[in-house]
Amino acid sequence: MKFDISEISGILKKEIQQYESKLDVAKVGRVVEVGDGIARIYGLDEAMAGEMLLFGDDVVGEVFNLEEDSIGAVIYGDFTRVAEGADVRASGQLMSVPVGEALLGRVVDPLCRPLDGGPPIKTTHRRLIESEAPGIAQRQPVRQPLQTGIKSIDSMIPIGRGQRELIIGDRKTGKTAIVLDAIINQKKENVICVYVAVGQKNSTIAEVVDTLRRYDALSHTIVVAAPAAASAAMQYIAPYAGCAMAEYFMYEQQRDTLCAYDDLSKHAVAYRQLSLLLRRPPGREAYPGDIFYLHSRLLERSVKLSDKLGAGSLTALPLVETLEGQIAAYIPTNVISITDGQIYLQRDLFHSGIRPAVDVGMSVSRVGGDAQVKAVRSVAGKLRLDLAAHRELEDFARLGTELDATSQRQLDRGYRMVELLKQPQFSPLTVGQQVITILSGSSGRLDSVPVARVAQLVTDFLESLARDHATLISEIDETGVLGDDLSQKITDALKLFIEKGDYGSTD
Repeated sequence: MKFDISEISGILKKEIQQYESKLDVAKVGRVVEVGDGIARIYGLDEAMAGEMLLFGDDVVGEVFNLEEDSIGAVIYGDFTRVAEGADVRASGQLMSVPVGEALLGRVVDPLCRPLDGGPPIKTTHRRLIESEAPGIAQRQPVRQPLQTGIKSIDSMIPIGRGQRELIIGDRKTGKTAIVLDAIINQKKENVICVYVAVGQKNSTIAEVVDTLRRYDALSHTIVVAAPAAASAAMQYIAPYAGCAMAEYFMYEQQRDTLCAYDDLSKHAVAYRQLSLLLRRPPGREAYPGDIFYLHSRLLERSVKLSDKLGAGSLTALPLVETLEGQIAAYIPTNVISITDGQIYLQRDLFHSGIRPAVDVGMSVSRVGGDAQVKAVRSVAGKLRLDLAAHRELEDFARLGTELDATSQRQLDRGYRMVELLKQPQFSPLTVGQQVITILSGSSGRLDSVPVARVAQLVTDFLESLARDHATLISEIDETGVLGDDLSQKITDALKLFIEKGDYGSTD
Protein backbone atom coordinates (compact mmCIF):
# COMPACT_ATOMS: atom_id res chain seq x y z
CA MET A 1 0.00 0.00 0.00
CA LYS A 2 1.48 3.33 -1.03
CA PHE A 3 1.26 6.50 1.15
CA ASP A 4 0.90 9.92 -0.42
CA ILE A 5 3.41 12.10 1.48
CA SER A 6 1.70 15.35 0.48
CA GLU A 7 -1.66 14.05 1.74
CA ILE A 8 -0.19 13.07 5.13
CA SER A 9 1.58 16.42 5.54
CA GLY A 10 -1.65 18.22 4.67
CA ILE A 11 -3.54 16.32 7.37
CA LEU A 12 -0.81 17.11 9.96
CA LYS A 13 -0.85 20.82 9.07
CA LYS A 14 -4.63 20.91 9.44
CA GLU A 15 -4.42 19.22 12.88
CA ILE A 16 -1.72 21.65 14.06
CA GLN A 17 -3.75 24.67 12.90
CA GLN A 18 -6.83 23.38 14.70
CA TYR A 19 -4.79 22.85 17.90
CA GLU A 20 -3.27 26.33 17.70
CA SER A 21 -6.73 27.86 17.33
CA LYS A 22 -7.74 26.18 20.59
CA LEU A 23 -4.62 27.24 22.51
CA ASP A 24 -2.76 30.46 21.92
CA VAL A 25 0.65 29.85 23.50
CA ALA A 26 1.41 33.56 23.32
CA LYS A 27 -1.35 34.32 25.85
CA VAL A 28 -1.67 31.09 27.86
CA GLY A 29 1.20 29.23 29.47
CA ARG A 30 1.62 26.33 31.83
CA VAL A 31 3.31 26.16 35.23
CA VAL A 32 6.15 23.62 35.04
CA GLU A 33 7.65 24.36 38.47
CA VAL A 34 6.36 26.21 41.54
CA GLY A 35 7.56 26.79 45.08
CA ASP A 36 8.46 29.55 47.61
CA GLY A 37 6.46 32.14 45.71
CA ILE A 38 8.30 31.50 42.43
CA ALA A 39 6.89 29.87 39.27
CA ARG A 40 8.64 28.70 36.12
CA ILE A 41 6.26 28.88 33.14
CA TYR A 42 6.40 27.35 29.69
CA GLY A 43 4.73 29.27 26.87
CA LEU A 44 3.74 32.96 27.00
CA ASP A 45 6.01 33.67 24.04
CA GLU A 46 4.99 37.34 23.88
CA ALA A 47 5.24 38.10 27.61
CA MET A 48 6.82 41.40 28.64
CA ALA A 49 9.14 41.97 31.59
CA GLY A 50 6.98 43.29 34.43
CA GLU A 51 3.73 42.02 32.87
CA MET A 52 0.91 41.00 35.20
CA LEU A 53 0.03 37.30 35.08
CA LEU A 54 -3.21 35.66 36.20
CA PHE A 55 -3.00 32.33 38.03
CA GLY A 56 -6.64 31.25 38.28
CA ASP A 57 -9.24 33.67 39.65
CA ASP A 58 -7.58 35.88 42.27
CA VAL A 59 -3.86 35.00 42.38
CA VAL A 60 -1.64 37.34 40.39
CA GLY A 61 2.03 37.33 39.52
CA GLU A 62 4.63 39.27 37.57
CA VAL A 63 7.12 38.31 34.89
CA PHE A 64 10.64 38.63 36.30
CA ASN A 65 12.99 36.56 34.12
CA LEU A 66 12.70 36.17 30.35
CA GLU A 67 14.69 33.03 29.55
CA GLU A 68 15.28 31.08 26.34
CA ASP A 69 12.63 28.39 26.77
CA SER A 70 10.63 29.58 29.79
CA ILE A 71 9.90 32.59 31.96
CA GLY A 72 10.50 33.05 35.70
CA ALA A 73 7.64 34.74 37.55
CA VAL A 74 6.94 35.79 41.13
CA ILE A 75 3.55 35.06 42.66
CA TYR A 76 1.89 37.72 44.80
CA GLY A 77 -0.40 36.38 47.48
CA ASP A 78 -1.11 32.75 48.37
CA PHE A 79 1.29 30.78 46.14
CA THR A 80 0.15 27.48 47.71
CA ARG A 81 -2.96 27.72 45.54
CA VAL A 82 -0.87 27.46 42.37
CA ALA A 83 -0.07 23.90 41.28
CA GLU A 84 2.25 22.46 38.65
CA GLY A 85 0.46 22.00 35.34
CA ALA A 86 -1.96 24.90 36.01
CA ASP A 87 -2.72 27.37 33.23
CA VAL A 88 -1.36 30.92 33.42
CA ARG A 89 -2.85 33.78 31.44
CA ALA A 90 -0.99 36.90 30.34
CA SER A 91 -2.95 40.10 31.01
CA GLY A 92 -1.20 42.16 28.34
CA GLN A 93 -0.70 44.91 30.96
CA LEU A 94 2.19 45.89 33.19
CA MET A 95 1.75 45.29 36.93
CA SER A 96 -0.47 47.96 38.52
CA VAL A 97 -2.42 48.59 41.73
CA PRO A 98 -5.71 50.37 42.54
CA VAL A 99 -5.21 53.93 43.82
CA GLY A 100 -7.48 56.72 44.99
CA GLU A 101 -9.08 58.44 47.96
CA ALA A 102 -10.85 55.24 49.02
CA LEU A 103 -7.49 54.06 50.39
CA LEU A 104 -7.16 56.89 52.92
CA GLY A 105 -7.48 55.67 56.49
CA ARG A 106 -7.08 52.02 55.47
CA VAL A 107 -4.53 49.30 56.15
CA VAL A 108 -3.91 47.33 52.96
CA ASP A 109 -1.50 44.78 51.53
CA PRO A 110 0.68 45.75 48.51
CA LEU A 111 -2.13 44.70 46.13
CA CYS A 112 -4.55 47.06 47.93
CA ARG A 113 -6.57 44.29 49.57
CA PRO A 114 -7.84 45.40 53.00
CA LEU A 115 -6.15 44.03 56.12
CA ASP A 116 -8.14 46.07 58.65
CA GLY A 117 -11.39 44.09 58.47
CA GLY A 118 -13.09 46.91 56.56
CA PRO A 119 -15.11 46.65 53.35
CA PRO A 120 -13.46 45.94 49.97
CA ILE A 121 -11.80 48.99 48.43
CA LYS A 122 -13.61 50.32 45.37
CA THR A 123 -11.76 52.75 43.12
CA THR A 124 -11.76 53.44 39.41
CA HIS A 125 -8.11 54.46 39.19
CA ARG A 126 -5.01 52.31 38.78
CA ARG A 127 -1.31 53.20 38.55
CA LEU A 128 1.69 51.22 37.37
CA ILE A 129 3.80 49.88 40.20
CA GLU A 130 6.97 50.69 38.25
CA SER A 131 6.82 54.06 36.53
CA GLU A 132 9.46 56.35 35.13
CA ALA A 133 10.86 59.04 37.42
CA PRO A 134 10.21 62.65 36.28
CA GLY A 135 12.98 64.24 34.23
CA ILE A 136 14.86 67.43 35.03
CA ALA A 137 12.47 69.64 33.05
CA GLN A 138 9.51 68.27 35.02
CA ARG A 139 11.02 69.23 38.37
CA GLN A 140 11.60 72.44 40.30
CA PRO A 141 13.92 73.22 43.23
CA VAL A 142 12.87 72.06 46.70
CA ARG A 143 12.06 75.21 48.67
CA GLN A 144 8.89 74.55 50.66
CA PRO A 145 9.50 73.06 54.13
CA LEU A 146 7.99 69.80 55.31
CA GLN A 147 7.65 70.36 59.05
CA THR A 148 8.20 67.24 61.16
CA GLY A 149 7.38 69.04 64.42
CA ILE A 150 10.67 67.79 65.88
CA LYS A 151 12.90 70.65 67.10
CA SER A 152 16.27 69.06 66.39
CA ILE A 153 15.31 68.09 62.82
CA ASP A 154 13.39 71.18 61.68
CA SER A 155 16.10 73.48 63.05
CA MET A 156 19.32 71.69 62.00
CA ILE A 157 18.36 69.08 59.36
CA PRO A 158 15.45 70.70 57.50
CA ILE A 159 13.40 68.55 55.13
CA GLY A 160 11.74 70.08 52.07
CA ARG A 161 8.70 68.91 50.14
CA GLY A 162 10.05 66.71 47.35
CA GLN A 163 13.24 65.80 49.21
CA ARG A 164 14.59 62.29 49.97
CA GLU A 165 15.91 62.19 53.53
CA LEU A 166 17.31 58.92 54.85
CA ILE A 167 16.69 57.95 58.48
CA ILE A 168 19.46 55.60 59.52
CA GLY A 169 20.55 53.95 62.75
CA ASP A 170 20.76 50.73 64.72
CA ARG A 171 17.75 48.70 65.74
CA LYS A 172 15.60 50.26 68.48
CA THR A 173 17.00 53.81 68.25
CA GLY A 174 13.73 55.57 67.38
CA LYS A 175 13.67 55.59 63.56
CA THR A 176 9.98 54.68 63.26
CA ALA A 177 9.13 57.19 66.03
CA ILE A 178 10.50 60.06 63.89
CA VAL A 179 8.38 58.93 60.93
CA LEU A 180 5.24 58.71 63.09
CA ASP A 181 5.87 62.17 64.54
CA ALA A 182 6.24 63.54 61.00
CA ILE A 183 2.98 61.87 59.89
CA ILE A 184 1.10 63.13 62.96
CA ASN A 185 2.38 66.66 62.29
CA GLN A 186 0.90 66.64 58.76
CA LYS A 187 -2.68 66.83 60.09
CA LYS A 188 -2.77 70.60 59.63
CA GLU A 189 -0.30 70.71 56.73
CA ASN A 190 -2.65 69.16 54.11
CA VAL A 191 -0.10 66.44 53.24
CA ILE A 192 -1.18 62.90 52.29
CA CYS A 193 1.01 60.25 53.99
CA VAL A 194 1.81 56.66 53.00
CA TYR A 195 3.53 54.41 55.55
CA VAL A 196 5.01 51.23 54.05
CA ALA A 197 5.94 48.49 56.54
CA VAL A 198 8.32 45.92 55.06
CA GLY A 199 9.26 42.82 57.05
CA GLN A 200 7.94 44.19 60.38
CA LYS A 201 6.21 42.06 62.98
CA ASN A 202 2.40 42.08 62.85
CA SER A 203 2.34 43.39 66.43
CA THR A 204 4.63 46.30 65.46
CA ILE A 205 2.40 47.26 62.51
CA ALA A 206 -0.70 47.03 64.73
CA GLU A 207 0.99 49.36 67.23
CA VAL A 208 1.78 51.87 64.46
CA VAL A 209 -1.83 51.82 63.24
CA ASP A 210 -3.12 52.22 66.80
CA THR A 211 -0.79 55.20 67.38
CA LEU A 212 -1.94 56.93 64.18
CA ARG A 213 -5.57 56.32 65.10
CA ARG A 214 -5.05 57.58 68.66
CA TYR A 215 -3.51 60.85 67.45
CA ASP A 216 -6.13 61.32 64.72
CA ALA A 217 -3.57 60.88 61.93
CA LEU A 218 -5.00 57.82 60.18
CA SER A 219 -7.55 59.80 58.15
CA HIS A 220 -4.81 61.33 55.95
CA THR A 221 -2.64 58.19 55.89
CA ILE A 222 -2.48 54.90 53.95
CA VAL A 223 -0.71 52.02 55.69
CA VAL A 224 0.75 49.42 53.30
CA ALA A 225 1.71 46.29 55.22
CA ALA A 226 3.97 43.49 54.03
CA PRO A 227 4.83 41.89 57.39
CA ALA A 228 7.59 39.41 58.13
CA ALA A 229 5.08 36.56 57.67
CA ALA A 230 4.33 37.69 54.09
CA SER A 231 6.18 36.18 51.15
CA ALA A 232 9.42 37.72 49.85
CA ALA A 233 7.53 38.77 46.71
CA MET A 234 4.99 40.79 48.70
CA GLN A 235 7.78 42.44 50.72
CA TYR A 236 9.61 43.27 47.50
CA ILE A 237 6.64 44.93 45.82
CA ALA A 238 5.39 46.90 48.85
CA PRO A 239 7.53 50.10 48.52
CA TYR A 240 6.72 50.44 44.80
CA ALA A 241 3.00 49.96 45.48
CA GLY A 242 3.09 52.58 48.27
CA CYS A 243 4.90 55.01 45.98
CA ALA A 244 2.26 54.49 43.25
CA MET A 245 -0.52 55.28 45.77
CA ALA A 246 1.22 58.54 46.73
CA GLU A 247 1.85 59.44 43.07
CA TYR A 248 -1.87 59.41 42.35
CA PHE A 249 -2.43 62.31 44.78
CA MET A 250 0.64 64.15 43.47
CA TYR A 251 -0.10 63.85 39.73
CA GLU A 252 -3.91 63.74 39.65
CA GLN A 253 -4.77 66.06 42.56
CA GLN A 254 -1.62 68.24 42.69
CA ARG A 255 -1.26 67.44 46.40
CA ASP A 256 1.83 67.24 48.61
CA THR A 257 2.57 63.69 49.75
CA LEU A 258 4.94 61.96 52.17
CA CYS A 259 6.02 58.33 51.73
CA ALA A 260 7.96 56.45 54.44
CA TYR A 261 9.60 53.11 53.65
CA ASP A 262 10.20 51.13 56.86
CA ASP A 263 12.67 49.72 56.06
CA LEU A 264 14.78 49.27 52.92
CA SER A 265 17.24 46.88 54.61
CA LYS A 266 14.52 44.24 54.85
CA HIS A 267 13.39 45.14 51.32
CA ALA A 268 16.88 44.32 50.02
CA VAL A 269 16.87 41.00 51.89
CA ALA A 270 13.50 40.07 50.32
CA TYR A 271 14.84 40.91 46.86
CA ARG A 272 17.95 38.81 47.52
CA GLN A 273 15.71 35.86 48.34
CA LEU A 274 13.83 36.30 45.04
CA SER A 275 17.11 36.54 43.11
CA LEU A 276 18.39 33.30 44.62
CA LEU A 277 15.13 31.45 43.98
CA LEU A 278 15.06 32.65 40.37
CA ARG A 279 18.72 31.58 40.00
CA ARG A 280 19.85 34.95 38.79
CA PRO A 281 23.65 34.92 38.54
CA PRO A 282 25.46 37.36 40.87
CA GLY A 283 26.63 40.47 39.03
CA ARG A 284 25.20 43.65 37.62
CA GLU A 285 21.84 42.06 36.84
CA ALA A 286 21.22 40.51 40.26
CA TYR A 287 21.95 40.75 43.96
CA PRO A 288 24.14 42.38 45.16
CA GLY A 289 25.01 44.40 42.06
CA ASP A 290 21.53 45.73 41.32
CA ILE A 291 20.54 46.80 44.85
CA PHE A 292 21.56 50.34 43.88
CA TYR A 293 19.17 50.25 40.90
CA LEU A 294 16.49 48.60 43.05
CA HIS A 295 16.39 51.55 45.45
CA SER A 296 17.35 54.36 43.06
CA ARG A 297 14.42 53.70 40.72
CA LEU A 298 12.14 53.87 43.79
CA LEU A 299 13.59 56.99 45.43
CA GLU A 300 14.09 58.94 42.17
CA ARG A 301 10.29 59.08 41.87
CA SER A 302 10.33 61.57 44.78
CA VAL A 303 10.01 65.03 43.31
CA LYS A 304 8.75 68.58 43.57
CA LEU A 305 6.88 68.87 40.28
CA SER A 306 7.08 71.94 38.06
CA ASP A 307 4.24 74.48 38.10
CA LYS A 308 3.20 73.25 34.66
CA LEU A 309 2.49 69.80 36.13
CA GLY A 310 0.62 71.18 39.14
CA ALA A 311 3.50 71.70 41.63
CA GLY A 312 2.62 68.62 43.68
CA SER A 313 5.36 66.83 45.60
CA LEU A 314 6.39 63.42 46.88
CA THR A 315 8.76 63.46 49.85
CA ALA A 316 10.51 60.18 50.69
CA LEU A 317 11.68 59.09 54.14
CA PRO A 318 13.47 55.78 53.59
CA LEU A 319 14.67 53.95 56.71
CA VAL A 320 17.78 51.78 56.83
CA GLU A 321 18.91 49.67 59.77
CA THR A 322 22.63 49.53 60.57
CA LEU A 323 24.53 46.90 62.56
CA GLU A 324 26.67 48.35 65.36
CA GLY A 325 26.57 51.79 63.70
CA GLN A 326 28.22 50.61 60.46
CA ILE A 327 26.93 53.26 58.06
CA ALA A 328 29.76 52.38 55.65
CA ALA A 329 28.18 48.98 54.93
CA TYR A 330 26.98 48.10 51.41
CA ILE A 331 23.27 48.93 51.52
CA PRO A 332 23.56 52.05 53.78
CA THR A 333 26.18 53.64 51.50
CA ASN A 334 24.03 52.87 48.45
CA VAL A 335 20.99 54.64 49.92
CA ILE A 336 23.10 57.52 51.29
CA SER A 337 24.36 58.18 47.75
CA ILE A 338 20.80 58.22 46.36
CA THR A 339 19.22 60.49 48.99
CA ASP A 340 19.53 64.22 49.72
CA GLY A 341 20.84 63.78 53.25
CA GLN A 342 20.51 61.57 56.28
CA ILE A 343 19.32 61.73 59.87
CA TYR A 344 21.66 59.49 61.83
CA LEU A 345 20.38 58.14 65.14
CA GLN A 346 23.07 56.99 67.56
CA ARG A 347 22.54 54.18 70.04
CA ASP A 348 24.72 55.78 72.78
CA LEU A 349 22.71 59.01 72.67
CA PHE A 350 19.46 57.05 72.81
CA HIS A 351 20.53 55.11 75.90
CA SER A 352 21.82 58.26 77.62
CA GLY A 353 18.31 59.74 77.45
CA ILE A 354 18.80 62.15 74.51
CA ARG A 355 15.70 61.51 72.41
CA PRO A 356 15.35 61.85 69.49
CA ALA A 357 18.93 60.49 69.43
CA VAL A 358 20.05 62.59 66.44
CA ASP A 359 23.81 62.70 65.93
CA VAL A 360 24.23 66.27 64.69
CA GLY A 361 27.75 65.68 63.39
CA MET A 362 26.78 62.73 61.18
CA SER A 363 23.41 64.10 60.05
CA VAL A 364 23.00 66.43 57.09
CA SER A 365 20.37 67.90 54.78
CA ARG A 366 21.74 68.70 51.34
CA VAL A 367 18.77 70.94 50.58
CA GLY A 368 19.74 73.14 53.54
CA GLY A 369 18.20 76.46 54.47
CA ASP A 370 16.26 76.77 51.19
CA ALA A 371 13.61 74.51 52.71
CA GLN A 372 13.43 76.19 56.09
CA VAL A 373 11.14 78.80 57.59
CA LYS A 374 12.96 82.14 57.98
CA ALA A 375 12.17 82.36 61.68
CA VAL A 376 13.69 78.94 62.35
CA ARG A 377 16.74 79.76 60.24
CA SER A 378 17.32 82.99 62.16
CA VAL A 379 17.50 81.25 65.56
CA ALA A 380 19.13 77.99 64.43
CA GLY A 381 21.94 79.45 62.35
CA LYS A 382 24.67 78.74 64.90
CA LEU A 383 22.96 75.85 66.68
CA ARG A 384 24.71 73.03 64.81
CA LEU A 385 28.16 74.63 65.30
CA ASP A 386 27.47 75.34 68.98
CA LEU A 387 26.44 71.73 69.62
CA ALA A 388 29.49 70.40 67.75
CA ALA A 389 31.77 72.68 69.83
CA HIS A 390 29.94 71.54 72.98
CA ARG A 391 30.61 67.86 72.16
CA GLU A 392 34.29 68.65 71.63
CA LEU A 393 34.58 70.56 74.91
CA GLU A 394 32.69 67.79 76.67
CA ASP A 395 35.39 65.32 75.60
CA PHE A 396 38.06 67.63 77.03
CA ALA A 397 36.13 68.01 80.29
CA ARG A 398 35.86 64.21 80.62
CA LEU A 399 39.65 63.99 80.49
CA GLY A 400 39.87 66.38 83.43
CA THR A 401 41.24 69.24 81.35
CA GLU A 402 40.74 72.64 82.99
CA LEU A 403 38.75 74.98 80.74
CA ASP A 404 38.98 78.77 80.59
CA ALA A 405 35.91 80.85 81.55
CA THR A 406 34.71 81.35 77.94
CA SER A 407 34.96 77.64 77.11
CA GLN A 408 33.23 76.74 80.36
CA ARG A 409 30.33 79.08 79.52
CA GLN A 410 30.08 77.52 76.06
CA LEU A 411 30.08 74.03 77.58
CA ASP A 412 27.39 74.97 80.10
CA ARG A 413 25.17 76.54 77.44
CA GLY A 414 25.62 73.43 75.31
CA TYR A 415 24.25 71.28 78.14
CA ARG A 416 21.16 73.50 78.26
CA MET A 417 20.68 73.41 74.47
CA VAL A 418 20.86 69.58 74.52
CA GLU A 419 18.12 69.60 77.18
CA LEU A 420 16.02 71.98 75.08
CA LEU A 421 16.24 69.72 72.03
CA LYS A 422 14.96 66.67 73.89
CA GLN A 423 11.37 65.98 72.93
CA PRO A 424 8.81 63.39 74.07
CA GLN A 425 7.44 61.04 71.44
CA PHE A 426 4.21 61.95 69.61
CA SER A 427 4.30 65.60 70.70
CA PRO A 428 5.22 67.61 67.58
CA LEU A 429 5.58 71.37 67.99
CA THR A 430 4.45 74.21 65.75
CA VAL A 431 7.03 76.50 64.11
CA GLY A 432 6.31 79.21 66.67
CA GLN A 433 6.86 76.86 69.62
CA GLN A 434 10.13 75.58 68.13
CA VAL A 435 11.46 79.10 67.49
CA ILE A 436 10.64 80.26 71.02
CA THR A 437 12.25 77.14 72.52
CA ILE A 438 15.54 77.60 70.64
CA LEU A 439 15.53 81.38 71.22
CA SER A 440 15.15 80.77 74.96
CA GLY A 441 18.46 78.91 75.03
CA SER A 442 20.46 80.94 72.50
CA SER A 443 19.47 84.27 74.13
CA GLY A 444 21.38 83.31 77.30
CA ARG A 445 18.35 83.75 79.55
CA LEU A 446 18.63 80.15 80.73
CA ASP A 447 22.37 80.24 81.55
CA SER A 448 21.76 80.54 85.29
CA VAL A 449 18.93 77.98 85.41
CA PRO A 450 19.98 74.50 86.63
CA VAL A 451 20.35 72.10 83.67
CA ALA A 452 17.90 69.59 85.18
CA ARG A 453 15.15 72.25 85.27
CA VAL A 454 15.61 73.72 81.77
CA ALA A 455 13.22 71.42 79.89
CA GLN A 456 10.38 71.85 82.40
CA LEU A 457 10.89 75.63 82.50
CA VAL A 458 10.52 75.97 78.71
CA THR A 459 7.47 73.68 78.68
CA ASP A 460 5.84 75.82 81.39
CA PHE A 461 6.84 78.99 79.54
CA LEU A 462 5.20 77.83 76.29
CA GLU A 463 2.01 76.97 78.19
CA SER A 464 2.10 80.41 79.82
CA LEU A 465 2.51 82.14 76.44
CA ALA A 466 -0.31 80.10 74.89
CA ARG A 467 -2.55 81.15 77.76
CA ASP A 468 -1.59 84.83 78.24
CA HIS A 469 0.26 85.91 75.06
CA ALA A 470 -1.00 83.58 72.33
CA THR A 471 -0.34 86.20 69.62
CA LEU A 472 3.43 85.87 70.13
CA ILE A 473 3.27 82.22 69.00
CA SER A 474 0.59 82.66 66.33
CA GLU A 475 2.45 85.57 64.69
CA ILE A 476 5.47 83.35 64.04
CA ASP A 477 3.23 80.46 62.89
CA GLU A 478 1.39 82.69 60.41
CA THR A 479 4.23 84.86 59.06
CA GLY A 480 7.21 82.53 59.50
CA VAL A 481 9.32 85.56 60.46
CA LEU A 482 10.94 86.54 63.76
CA GLY A 483 11.61 90.29 63.82
CA ASP A 484 13.81 92.06 66.38
CA ASP A 485 10.75 93.54 68.05
CA LEU A 486 9.07 90.17 68.48
CA SER A 487 12.31 88.57 69.64
CA GLN A 488 12.72 91.23 72.34
CA LYS A 489 9.14 90.72 73.56
CA ILE A 490 9.71 86.97 73.89
CA THR A 491 13.01 87.29 75.79
CA ASP A 492 11.49 89.94 78.11
CA ALA A 493 8.53 87.66 78.79
CA LEU A 494 10.95 84.79 79.53
CA LYS A 495 12.96 86.93 81.97
CA LEU A 496 9.79 87.91 83.82
CA PHE A 497 8.58 84.30 83.85
CA ILE A 498 11.86 83.05 85.38
CA GLU A 499 11.80 85.78 88.04
CA LYS A 500 8.24 84.96 89.03
CA GLY A 501 8.83 81.21 89.15
CA ASP A 502 11.18 79.18 91.28
CA TYR A 503 13.76 78.52 88.56
CA GLY A 504 16.79 80.49 89.70
CA SER A 505 17.97 84.08 89.15
CA THR A 506 18.62 85.72 85.76
CA ASP A 507 21.30 88.13 86.98
